[in-house]
Amino acid sequence: MTVRLLHYSDLETALDEPEQCGALAGTIAALRDEETVLVGSGDNTAPGALSLETTGRIAVSFFELVEPDADTFGNHDFDFGSDTARELADAAPQEWLCANATVDGERFADAETEPSTLVEAGAEQVGIVGVAHPKTDVMNPAAEDVTFEDPVQAVRQEANRLREAGADYVVVISHCGRTDERIAAETDVDAVVGGHVHDVHEAVVEGTAVVRPGRAGRYVSEVVLGDDARTAVHQVDDGHVDDDVVALLREKHSEYGLDEVVTTVETPIPRTEEAATTAGSTIGSLVTDALRWKTGADVALSPPGGIRSGDPLVGDVTVSDIISLSPYEDELALVELSGERLREAFVAVPFGYHDDGFPDRHCSHVSGARLRWDDEVGELVEATVDGEPLDPDETYTLAADDYVIETNHVNDAFGEDDVIERYGLGRDAIVEFAREVGFDGETTRRVERPRLDEPPEQTN
Repeated sequence: MTVRLLHYSDLETALDEPEQCGALAGTIAALRDEETVLVGSGDNTAPGALSLETTGRIAVSFFELVEPDADTFGNHDFDFGSDTARELADAAPQEWLCANATVDGERFADAETEPSTLVEAGAEQVGIVGVAHPKTDVMNPAAEDVTFEDPVQAVRQEANRLREAGADYVVVISHCGRTDERIAAETDVDAVVGGHVHDVHEAVVEGTAVVRPGRAGRYVSEVVLGDDARTAVHQVDDGHVDDDVVALLREKHSEYGLDEVVTTVETPIPRTEEAATTAGSTIGSLVTDALRWKTGADVALSPPGGIRSGDPLVGDVTVSDIISLSPYEDELALVELSGERLREAFVAVPFGYHDDGFPDRHCSHVSGARLRWDDEVGELVEATVDGEPLDPDETYTLAADDYVIETNHVNDAFGEDDVIERYGLGRDAIVEFAREVGFDGETTRRVERPRLDEPPEQTN
C-alpha cells in the first residue's frame, strides 16, 4: 500500500485569523483519512498577537482540535524562552520531536520530547525524525542556552534506528529551510517536509521528496510515499471550514481585546511575502514610519523578517491586525551613531538573511532616509537623511527593535552600547501610530536597487 503525509508549517500569525485557521483545519479534515499521517514542521506556536497574549498556548488549543501526529521546534517556538518551548512541547497532544538540540551535552527537553517516533499508517510503520535549524540560537536570542547541531548526522542516526525498529518509511520534519535539500541528498530517508523559508516548494532530490507549504496556513503539502514518491501542494479551501476552530479563535480575540478597531484603510495595503521582505512596500514604509514617529529618530530600520505577511489591510483594522505585522516582545530602542557608522548600517540594508538561503531581493525597510545601491558592484552609491547627503561627521539617531540591536543576524553596525533610550514594545508603537496618525502610506521607494525592479523568482 501507499502512505500519505499531510503537512503544514509556520502557522505563526494564521492563529490571528479565525477564518483562515478554520479553513486550514477544514481542508486538512477533507484530505485526511485514517491512514494519513499529519505533521507540522515548526514555528507553529509563535509569533502572533494571540500567541503573545497566551504565551504560545493558543496553539495547543488548535492542536487539540486538529490532532496532528508530530511536530518539531522552529526558531520562533523559542520566542518565550527555552523553558516555555519545553512546556509547550509537553502540553501539545502530538509527539514533539527534535534530534539535534542539546543543553550541556544532553538532548534538549529529553523528558518532554523524543528525537524520533514511529507512527502507524494502516498496515505500515512511518518513522519520523524532527530537526531544528542549526542557527536557531543565532536567529533567536531567547534560545541562546540551547545548542543546535548540524541536522544531517542526527537524521542519519535516527533513520538507521527507526529502520531497525521496523519503519517502512522514514520522514524528516525539518525547520531547516533550504538545508532540506542537503538532508535529502545525504541521508537515507523517503521525504523531508520542511519550513522556515516561506516559499511553496516541491522537489524530488535523489529519490527523496522535499516539500514546503509556505507560511500562515495558506497551503497544505502532501507526499505519497512508495516506490515513486509523489508530491502535491493544496491551497486551503474556504469551502471546508472547521467551525470549532473559528469559534475558539474569535472568542480568544474578544477576550484579549484584540478585535478593537484602531483605524480604517480605504485603499488595500498589500501584505504579501514580497511586500513584507522587500524595501519599498507600503507596509514596510508604514512600520518604519511608526518607529521613527514614536522615537523622533532621524532614521528607522526594520529587517525583512520583522514584518509578517498576511491578508491585505483594508476597511476596519483591529489591534490584532496591527500586532500581527510585528508580533514580537522586542522593545523599541533609539541608538546614536556618527554619520560614518550610520553609513555602515545602511550598507547592511540589502543583506538581511543573505547567508541563510533567502532571496537576494530581501532588503530592510527604511524611514527618514533614501538609499541608492549598485547591485552589480555591491556598493551603496548615495545616501541621504531628511533630504540631505549623509555627513560622516554628523551625529544621527536611529530607531530599531531590540532584535536588531541584540543580534548580528541582520545588521552588525551597532549594538547595546549605542542605545540612548527605549520606548516600550515596538508593536505597541505601531498600534499607537495607527490609532493616532492612521495608515495612509506612501508608495515611493526609499531604497533604489536594480534587483528590486526585476520580477521575483517563481516558486513551484
